[in-house]
Amino acid sequence: MNGCNEMQIKFTEYLDGRLSGREMQSVAAHMESCPACAGEWKTLEQTQSLLAGLGPVPEPEDLLLRIRVAISHERARQRQTVFHTLSLAWKNTVGPFVLQAAAGFASAVLLLGTVIVLVSMFTQPESAQATADEPLGMATAPRFLYLSSVVGGNPIGDVSSPVVIEAYVNGAGQVYDYRIVSGPTDKATRAQVENMLLWSRFEPARRFGQPVPGLAVLSFSGVSVRG
Repeated sequence: MNGCNEMQIKFTEYLDGRLSGREMQSVAAHMESCPACAGEWKTLEQTQSLLAGLGPVPEPEDLLLRIRVAISHERARQRQTVFHTLSLAWKNTVGPFVLQAAAGFASAVLLLGTVIVLVSMFTQPESAQATADEPLGMATAPRFLYLSSVVGGNPIGDVSSPVVIEAYVNGAGQVYDYRIVSGPTDKATRAQVENMLLWSRFEPARRFGQPVPGLAVLSFSGVSVRG
């Protein structure tokens, strides 16, 4: 029985061809003289054949969006941790020493900005002209088309406080990442935004007539979507 156990432990490596030639001959010779191990080997072969017949598992249509969203959440969490650490270090060390210098620098920047504005008011800008090397109208931004009727749940934002996001749209007109520009950023709102984007369809950005990835700005107010 101990010899059978040792041989059956090697069945998986024997099936994958990971044993040496001498070990494979030893396992084959044992199965010829042991009906129990031969039956166990036949069962293992049949199981592998059935699994191979199933074929590869198709990936979900929204797998790329889910991965992008997970990466975005992890980056946001890491930024918050780093920002908190740097904020404490600033408040306890550098901040008190540079406060006066910052005030003087801000005054200088304000003065410089005023001078630039005054100069630009009295300067005639050059007129823009189209040339043959720079064709106009050959690039377009993504355009929101429709939202699937299967989307349910509570509306996002309200009339007085809409949620404005930047949606990154691929060449197939699907959102693969997003960023909330203004509005609530709590977990519930993000879940609603992700669900809404998952079922949204866009006309992709185009460059010289070919679809390319692009950026679309959307505003969710109550139950309406504005692109």
